[in-house]
Amino acid sequence: MPANGYDFYVDKCLLPVTPAKLQLKINNANKTMTLIDGQQINMLKEAELTDIEFECLLPQVKYPFAVYKSGFLDAFFFIDYFEQLKTNRKPFQFIVARCMPGGRVLSATNMRVSMESYTITEEAKEGFDFSVKIKLKQYRDYSAKTVNLLPAADGLTVQVQEQRGADNAPQVPQNYVVEKGDCLWNIAKRLYGDGRKWKEIYDANKNTVGGNPNLVYPGQELTLPTV
Repeated sequence: MPANGYDFYVDKCLLPVTPAKLQLKINNANKTMTLIDGQQINMLKEAELTDIEFECLLPQVKYPFAVYKSGFLDAFFFIDYFEQLKTNRKPFQFIVARCMPGGRVLSATNMRVSMESYTITEEAKEGFDFSVKIKLKQYRDYSAKTVNLLPAADGLTVQVQEQRGADNAPQVPQNYVVEKGDCLWNIAKRLYGDGRKWKEIYDANKNTVGGNPNLVYPGQELTLPTV
C-alpha cells in the first residue's frame, strides 16, 4: 500500500508510483437557447462522457517508494501495457482506491474507460525514468434495436424488436466463487448488468474481501445481495 493511501490501477496494472494529480472532467450536453422574446433557457440533457487525465512516473530502477505486486518491472513494461490497451480497442477498468493507513477504504473511483492517448516524456532531471501523461475517456455500453420490414397491403410496415425487459433478466445466484481475473466491477456487470453495483457486493462481503475492494482472489466465495 503506498504511504499516501492511493492505489492506481489501469486495467489490472498497478502503477508503481502514485500520480501526484488526478483530473476528472465531468462533462454535460446542456444547451443554452435564446427564445424569441430574448429570454434564455437551459435545456438539460443526459451527461456526456467523463474525461480522465493524469501523469505518472515510470522508474527504470527500483525506488523504495515504488510499489510492485510481483517484483520490479521497468518502464518499458508499463509503456508496452499502455500500447496494448490502446491497440486492443477494448474498454477496461480504471480504479483508484483511497485508503486510510489502517486499510479502511475512504472512497474508490471505479470506471470503465478507453485509452484515448498517452504521451511519453524524457527529461534530463529525471535521469533514465519516463514520465507518461495518460488521457482516458469513460465508456458506456450501447446496442441497437432490431428493425424488421414486413410486407403490408399499402407498402411496408416497420416492426421494432424491443430490448429485453427486466422481467426476462437473468436470475442472479445467491453465491459466487471468484475466478482468475475477476474484480467486483466485472462481477456486478456480468451478474446484475450494471458494474456500478460493485459496492453493494463489497458491502455484503467486507469480512471476506477485507479493507481493499479492488483485491479479490480466486476461490473466494461471495454472497450476492438482492439489489
